[in-house]
Amino acid sequence: MRTRILAAAMSSLIVLSILPATDSFCQVRPVVTRPAASGAVPAPEEVLGFRPGDDRKLASWNQIVSYFEKLDRESDRVQFQTLGHTTMNARFVMATISTPENLARLDEYRSIQDRLADPRRLGANRDAKARRLIARGKTIVLITCGIHSSEVGSTLSSMLIAYRLASSNEPEVQNILRNTIILLVPSLNPDGVDIVKNWYDKTLGTPYEGTEPPELYHKYVGHDNNRDWYAFTQEETRITVDKIHNVWHPQIVHDIHQQGAFGSRLFLPPYMQPVEPNVPKQIVAGYTELGNWMAAELRAKGFQGITTNSTYDAWTPARAYSHYHGGVRILSETASARIATPISVNFEDLRSREGYDPQKVSDKFGPLWRGGEWRLRDITNYMTSGAFALLDHAAKNREAWLQRFYEVGKEAVRPRRRGELNGFVIQPAKNLGPLLDILERAQVKIDFPGAFTADGRRYPQGTAVVRLAQPYGSFAKALLEPQHYPDLRDASGHPLPPYDVTAHTLSLLMGVPVQPVYAPLVLPKAIPEEGVGGNGGCGDAPGGRRAIYRSHAPSMDEGWTRWVLEKQAPCIYYTSVIDAELGKGDLKERFDTIIIPDQAPRTILNGYRAGSMPPELIGGLGENGVKALRQFVEDGGTLVLLNRASNFAIEQFKLPLRDVVVGLPRTDFYVPGSILRIEIDTKNSIAKGMPRESIAWAEDSPAFEIIPKSSGEGSPDQVHVVAWYPKDGDPLLSGWLLGANRIKGKAALVEVMIGKGRMILFGFRPQYRAQSLATYPLFFNSIAPGVRPNITGR
Repeated sequence: MRTRILAAAMSSLIVLSILPATDSFCQVRPVVTRPAASGAVPAPEEVLGFRPGDDRKLASWNQIVSYFEKLDRESDRVQFQTLGHTTMNARFVMATISTPENLARLDEYRSIQDRLADPRRLGANRDAKARRLIARGKTIVLITCGIHSSEVGSTLSSMLIAYRLASSNEPEVQNILRNTIILLVPSLNPDGVDIVKNWYDKTLGTPYEGTEPPELYHKYVGHDNNRDWYAFTQEETRITVDKIHNVWHPQIVHDIHQQGAFGSRLFLPPYMQPVEPNVPKQIVAGYTELGNWMAAELRAKGFQGITTNSTYDAWTPARAYSHYHGGVRILSETASARIATPISVNFEDLRSREGYDPQKVSDKFGPLWRGGEWRLRDITNYMTSGAFALLDHAAKNREAWLQRFYEVGKEAVRPRRRGELNGFVIQPAKNLGPLLDILERAQVKIDFPGAFTADGRRYPQGTAVVRLAQPYGSFAKALLEPQHYPDLRDASGHPLPPYDVTAHTLSLLMGVPVQPVYAPLVLPKAIPEEGVGGNGGCGDAPGGRRAIYRSHAPSMDEGWTRWVLEKQAPCIYYTSVIDAELGKGDLKERFDTIIIPDQAPRTILNGYRAGSMPPELIGGLGENGVKALRQFVEDGGTLVLLNRASNFAIEQFKLPLRDVVVGLPRTDFYVPGSILRIEIDTKNSIAKGMPRESIAWAEDSPAFEIIPKSSGEGSPDQVHVVAWYPKDGDPLLSGWLLGANRIKGKAALVEVMIGKGRMILFGFRPQYRAQSLATYPLFFNSIAPGVRPNITGR
């Protein structure tokens, strides 16, 4: 990380800038620092040619980087650096903003953060030493923008925020600079900045202006890039965790987003229930205090339509790495326009979200916004004003934020009392390496004590132990224990849906046995680890005649499927095919296997509705595609369908199967992203290498039963059930499941023989978000029998 030796009293000085060693070199070069006078610091419009927030104007990633580079040259309050490169090889960047005096002492402030985060490092008289550190330290605030690239306001606002901090001599700004160190990431997904801009500019002035691109705005995972903060699969996540969170341990993370156009104008914490039980109480108190304070400040300045304690929960670490690492996450969600195109919203068209009605003032919402025009400038005004309200609180309450941060660490490292959970024993397993890599990336310490006994049970050498009495033990606990999502209902008894999913037990998803330990962990001296294997190597990969169907309407599951094959099974070659290619026929001449990822059956069949997108993108597989796929299977091809796509096959190919949960009201059956237990016919070739019992990731998932076939081809005796939910006992392993009796004994994975070929229907997502390694063999056996995925760890 670049540091400058700055003398604040000098108006201009040539100093040395020391950049960190890269893979091959360390560079030292002269840097000219200049005073942060408002006349010398360029405004964004001087570089971009427009002011961020202007109607129908978006900046490219190169323009944004160029602006921050100019700030770095012209202001002694800004240090700008490249932290790495993105999935598509763009620069991933960060600006560090504070007073010149603070910037000259960054190493000192990082050291303070390290010691407060792990109070064990303070030795005796911890509290007294912590008080002295707190008196010297600064509040570290990380502001992240643009993870969802069609939410364009935050990346544009990053330049407005940086300009004011770099140029203003207002007392409020000067106090912020003195008491905080601001880490500003203009975009967590730089690739998507250009994907969205290019599509927006292409459609500007057409009927399709303001539509979202017909491709994922992150190459592989689209919107799910904000679901990766505990699995760390994507390059951008890893850079942010490795080079920002783990280096700086920010007390506050301000994650700036946009939401739908027809609800509140702005959401701020506190979050609605439930809160994940491993989030420290100090973190809950912190985001509650700060979110309510920001809302009050903005309301006092005349901002309308603000909601708190609604809509968004704090359940999963997938969105909140900082909650398990000493920092509050302030999610702000501002209402959207049509990308950069203004919209008009009628008051009577505003719609309720969970916890508030935008047409009524309540303790969770107000004051009313009466509707009218809503523009990109409104979005940037809400965002920048919210950011400065947050920074003002961080500066005025510097010692309180540092004290809270220390208290989180102090509670985390305390010795466990008798009867408390002391830690987890993680047993040797095929996917142990990838799981341990994740924990270590999150700075969880892992012991390898050799053979030992705990809670009266003997464990062999190669067993890993995670003690909870460490700074980030709560993160490990959240990933290693099953989740018990509360049964939340509205006044009518209908289940209240979670904001995302209800389970995140990585040990279950990866098939790694974990045992909680309540007795004191007295372990022998640690034995150096010799490496924990994954599956290793690809084996014999037969051919490359595989295709993944890619709808014009982007599917995140399609992106995850590509990522899994490219990164974790690189010997399994594939081709992407779109609707028109599948509709041409003669598919067996080109492919042996075709994969249709999880997507709504109607979208697979029909695609975008007429008039919603350019004509060349309209329509799905349609009648011709269905006919071609049927012929492909009859000619000997294998058609693999994932999760909801299985219902497409049942409907279009008249299979002798019924989805027993389709159309059921949520009061009768509901499984909103949970880990279920399945039993497996290990004699079937699809189940090669699988245990008798495993897991299934269930989310909008079908459950099958075989029915007599009254018409069409095929018969029930051509259906082979490969996996099913247990007939007895609770299928739920982690998360939330209502109506378990509906699926007991029902099929979760079936093979249907048609003509010379077969269809394989998964009633779950076997490659879910690149996390469900336990069910990878089922997927790989379906598309490339005999191939071992290259999933290695450590």
